[in-house]
Amino acid sequence: MTEEPRILVASPLDDGVVPALTAAFPGATVRVAGDRAAVSREVTQRVRFDVVVADLVWNSPEWEFNFDGLDVIDVLGATDRRAPVIMATQGHTTECDLLQEARLRPEVFSVFRKTVGADDLPRLIRDAAIGERRHGHVATPHTKPLYELFLGRRGETAGRMAGAIAAGRATDGASLATAAGVALNTASKVTTHYLGPIILERGEHDPRLPMTLSAVYRWCGLHARYIVSWCRRHGHGDVLVTL
Repeated sequence: MTEEPRILVASPLDDGVVPALTAAFPGATVRVAGDRAAVSREVTQRVRFDVVVADLVWNSPEWEFNFDGLDVIDVLGATDRRAPVIMATQGHTTECDLLQEARLRPEVFSVFRKTVGADDLPRLIRDAAIGERRHGHVATPHTKPLYELFLGRRGETAGRMAGAIAAGRATDGASLATAAGVALNTASKVTTHYLGPIILERGEHDPRLPMTLSAVYRWCGLHARYIVSWCRRHGHGDVLVTL
């Protein structure tokens, strides 16, 4: 790592991270980007960053369902300014789906939990800057990630229907077909061929009970944060509305 590393903190909240970094790296350039436009501006208008520290979940009313740490990775890739990314989490269960995808992304070198304080962050930054990964900080998921289950033609269709439901655009088969842009016959199989099997594979429904439309809708609500993020980042934003 250079003596004066360039560090981007992509977060709507400081949370004490920036003071800790300036103290640990007195000669470093530490830039903060608190919204989508700022992230794009910092990435495209400046020299490539050595390390990016990004909030996994953006805890603000404006960005909660509109931008997250995985979007930050996409901005880096789209502008050909890739850099090692350290994902900052709060340790909440609502982050689990996003974290499951993050651990599969090659850009993510480690995960930093904000609630334990910033003492460990400088070491993670030094390691990432020289190409050292710390996957020990990323827990192995107990269920198959939605990121993998939404792959392929059927997976994408399932993701689109999940997005329409999570965004509140569907109340029955007809409205689901319209919102997701699928045939009515396809929408009618959401419990048997599309989302139902995904829910069962992840162990999130009692197999002794029938898979109902209500159970599918409830599941989409529980995973809405990730489902909306996935749709937005994979070209399926048309199924969403502002939440």
